[in-house]
Formats: sequence, structure tokens, C-alpha cells
Amino acid sequence: MFHTLTDFDPAALAQRFAGWGFKPSHAARVLRAFYSGDDLATAAWHGLPHGLVEKLRAEFPAGAATLAARQVAGDGTTKLLLRLGDGRTVESVLMPDFRADRAAGCLSSQVGCAMGCDFCATTKTGFERNLTAGEIVEQFLALRREALAIGRRLQTVVFMGMGEPLLNLTAVLEAVRRLADNSLGALGWRQITVSTVGIVPGMDALTATGLNLHLAVSLHAPDDATRARLLPMGKRFPIADILAAADRFQARRGRPVTIQYCLLAGVNDTPEQARQLAALLGPRRMHVNLLRYNPTGLSLRGIAYEPASDATADAFLAELRARNVVAHFRRSRGPDIAAACGQLRERVA
Repeated sequence: MFHTLTDFDPAALAQRFAGWGFKPSHAARVLRAFYSGDDLATAAWHGLPHGLVEKLRAEFPAGAATLAARQVAGDGTTKLLLRLGDGRTVESVLMPDFRADRAAGCLSSQVGCAMGCDFCATTKTGFERNLTAGEIVEQFLALRREALAIGRRLQTVVFMGMGEPLLNLTAVLEAVRRLADNSLGALGWRQITVSTVGIVPGMDALTATGLNLHLAVSLHAPDDATRARLLPMGKRFPIADILAAADRFQARRGRPVTIQYCLLAGVNDTPEQARQLAALLGPRRMHVNLLRYNPTGLSLRGIAYEPASDATADAFLAELRARNVVAHFRRSRGPDIAAACGQLRERVA
């Protein structure tokens, strides 16, 4: 079902134009102008058959999403809540880079999430549905507009928002192809990261595509027992199997997989757990992103998780580095607006 130009790739739009009685070759120009930020009233559309422009205006009067809420943190992080055509909402985040002219984006792949990660706000609303490729692209375009408005360029995106990307892989890959394509989103393959909680079949399917993307794995614990308490999916896919799938991706792509590890006070932040993590990753050329937790209130299990103290977090990092693991802290973004995934949507709902 096509509702907006974000639903089309060039071949599909060319076919639609042919069905309307217009030259299919117009499709590439129309999409190039659309992804450049032009609307149907601008000069970029001049030279197209008048009837085609009128047809586009009639068929696609609006985008796939409208802005439902917007928050801006003191550090410049901007969180958007976008309302989809069926009334459901989804979050996207723009994060200013250290470089004054760049920004990074975080995209959602599903409405809600079925993974049940106990420390995540998104899981509290449960899973509602997969996003379409067009709805994912719509998030990218919204974030790019936000970046341009503050004099920045959207340089990279990561699928680390609401949902598990590998459980909506077909739509995610369709969107990724449009974002990366030089004639559409023009982001480039290497600027896109897909993050997963460790869906092994999905990781292998992503590897098999041969696409030049980055992969991030949310591990959050060095042992299966702790991980299963935090991430129920851990009961299905043991850490050994997840890391083996990451090895296969890395061997195929030739670039390090990123291991995401959110430090939770008294749960997964001890020196012993750091040593366990180092033992897992020591033989592997992977990079550890240590995350500072943005509290989200009571979890589904009734636990109020807290971030590890600065001293504990620094000691954890030191243990990893002492064992030659490449690791660093990812900056916590937007704590003053409760910017953790799912919190704005939960509040507005």
C-alpha cells in the first residue's frame, strides 16, 4: 500500500507513473527532488508535465507522519514523537556531534517492542506493529530537517530506537537502501548502524545481504543468567551463539562489531563482570560501548534500576582496558528531558 513518496523506490514509482500514462523516467527526478527537501510547489518540479504534478499532489497530499511532540535538551539533543497515519506514535532522536556541523540520528523500526528488556521504557507499552519502510524513511527526513534548522548535517543514523530491527528486517533493509542511495537519502552505507538485542537468525540474514553496514549488539551482561533477567530474549539465544553470529558478520564485513553494555548499579557493573566480559571479547576485535543509564522508573518486574556510580563505571572501564579490550563511554544524551527510548511516547500517551 503506497500512501506517500517515502513508500516508493525508483522502480516502484516508475511503474506507478507508467500506469498513470507518464514517462517512467520522471520517477528518478521526482524522488531526487523529494529527498532533497523540495515540495510540490517549488521550482525543482518545473519542467515536469503539469498533469503529473497535479496527480502527485492529489495522490500524496501529506507525509507518512506528523509531529506530535518535540523536546529539546540542554545539550541540544532533540527528541521527536511522530504520529503515523493510523494514530500510533513513534520516537526519533537527533544528537549533535562534537563537530559543530554534524549530527547523528536514532531511528525506530517498530511501534513499541516485544523484547521485554526490563530496564527499557519502550517495553512497557508492548509491541503494536512493524513500521513500513516509508515510515522509517519519514523519520530520517524529519531528523534531517531538524539538523538543517540548527546548521548541522545528519551524518550517521542508528536503528536503536523503539523496536527490534532484525524482527522487521525486510522493511528496515528497504529503508536502508533508500537512505544510503546517492540519488535519494545520500547517506552512504557506512553511515548506518543496525542494533540488535541478539536475534541470531536475523544477524545471519543481515550478514547474508552483504550490505556494507555496521552492526551493534546489545549485550548488557557477560553471563547468560544475568542477561536473561535483563533481556528475556537471552533465554532463547545464549551469549556464545550471539557472539558467534557477530563473528560471522565481522568476518564477512571486515569491520568491528560494537558491543553495547548499559551499566546498571548492582546488577552488571562489578569488576568481576568486567573481567568476564573481557574474557569473552579478548580474542575478538570488537569495540565496547559503555552506556550510562537514563532511569525510566519502575520496570515491568517492579525494579527501579539506577545508573552505576561514576567511580564504579570508571573501574569497569579500567578493567576492560587493562585486558586490551577497546572500550569507551558513549555520552548520555538528554537526561534533562528523560530522553531514554520510549519515555516521551509513554508520557504523551
